[in-house]
Amino acid sequence: MFAAREDSGNGRAAVIAGVGGWVPSGTVTNHDLAARLDTSDEWIRSRTGIGARHVVEPGRATCAMAVEAGGLALKSAGFPTVDAVIVATSTPDRVLPATAPEVASRLGLGRIAAYDLAAVCTGFLYGLANAAGLIATRAADSVLVIGSDTFSTIVDPMDRGTAPIFGDGAGAVLVRAGDPDEPGAVGPVCLGSGGEWSELITIPAGGSRQRSEGTSPAAEDYFIQMQGRKVYRHATDRMVESSLTALERAGWQVGDVDRFAAHQANARIGVAVAERLGIPVERALSNIEQVGNTSGASLPLLLADSAAAGRLRPGEKVLLAAFGAGLTWGAATAVWPDVTALSVHDYRA
Repeated sequence: MFAAREDSGNGRAAVIAGVGGWVPSGTVTNHDLAARLDTSDEWIRSRTGIGARHVVEPGRATCAMAVEAGGLALKSAGFPTVDAVIVATSTPDRVLPATAPEVASRLGLGRIAAYDLAAVCTGFLYGLANAAGLIATRAADSVLVIGSDTFSTIVDPMDRGTAPIFGDGAGAVLVRAGDPDEPGAVGPVCLGSGGEWSELITIPAGGSRQRSEGTSPAAEDYFIQMQGRKVYRHATDRMVESSLTALERAGWQVGDVDRFAAHQANARIGVAVAERLGIPVERALSNIEQVGNTSGASLPLLLADSAAAGRLRPGEKVLLAAFGAGLTWGAATAVWPDVTALSVHDYRA
């Protein structure tokens, strides 16, 4: 497992300076799904903890949401300049070019470095590690890390196994160069992957492998397919493992953790990971009931929502963990800084 230290030996750390979260106004409730699927509000809630999810309006997609969240993070930080933009996404607007350069342009950030990163639901943590590396090597003094995904475009609306789970959204964090000991400094980011399990969560069609075979895929092959029970086991195991590694490298004990921010894949997974780590469930942050699984946007959106609502306060020690297709996983630590997080929709009500 790769574990990047926060200062890489030169005293520069990536420090959280601004946070923003954005979800589209369109909402699909469990009752909406029950009207077209063999399901119910009770069935969905009992298995996922989700009550509703947000979806983009026609004509809008990942780039538009990334711009919204990124703009809020910049406003939160009050930063006049940014040196690089990283967009973690599995649903880019197009196969090519990357989405990040257009995001940077729409935000008026000039001719800066901008690139996409694909690690699915772990994408934000991979992006955060990338940002820390850019800052540590002095390639950048400030980096905007955005998680943005439009899973409503890759989920079969008639699949009871996936349609209730995923929603659209974006979250962003602006990190700047700072001291490893100051509040907001991102601690060791511990990352891992297991490609031998790549078939557990996949979209079979649309990539170069399927195209090179010259076959005509079935319609359902263009939608996400997931082996839920096996994913559950791997998600809990890998997030526990990476969390313990991140805590060890940060010099923290489990009891030091004030808030646990896990990727919002399934409410039961978050509870299971917290319990196995020995973290009281009441310390676990959650917004899955209102937004569902927003993939790469999940963690930054959770941080923005929690901080804006006062559930995440300055000085609290935070453990972050995520798991996604690939398989990929990771964890990181941070002491939450005194920032004004911005979330555009009050979907917490």
